[in-house]
Amino acid sequence: MRDSRDAFHLAIPAQDLDAAEEFYVRGLGAKLARRYPDRITLDFFGDQVVCHLSDRIDTDPEMYPRHFGVTFRERDDFDRLVRLAETRKLPFFAEPATRFAGLVEEHLTMVLRDPSNNLLEFKHYLDPRMMY
Repeated sequence: MRDSRDAFHLAIPAQDLDAAEEFYVRGLGAKLARRYPDRITLDFFGDQVVCHLSDRIDTDPEMYPRHFGVTFRERDDFDRLVRLAETRKLPFFAEPATRFAGLVEEHLTMVLRDPSNNLLEFKHYLDPRMMY
């Protein structure tokens, strides 16, 4: 079905493409693939995120039901991203924390807020069987 060379595609709204590029490329380290007057296309941890210029921005975002991000297989990758977010002073929606401590679903999590109030969750499960 899906080949490892395939990329998941996600389109999100962006109020300001310069601010989106600053956050994703210079903040998180995503690679800018293309830029047009109405959108930017990013290599976001191996998948494709497209920020489309929009005036329909959620001014008061909630974590559920809509957010996206990466679940890291390796703890070191999660820890590196936490340090990067802290060093570059990226805006946290939820600070790094542990959820479901002591249970098989225990995982580390943090949630960032991009300039258009899109929420990005990054996490790592201590038990790799819980990734899916």
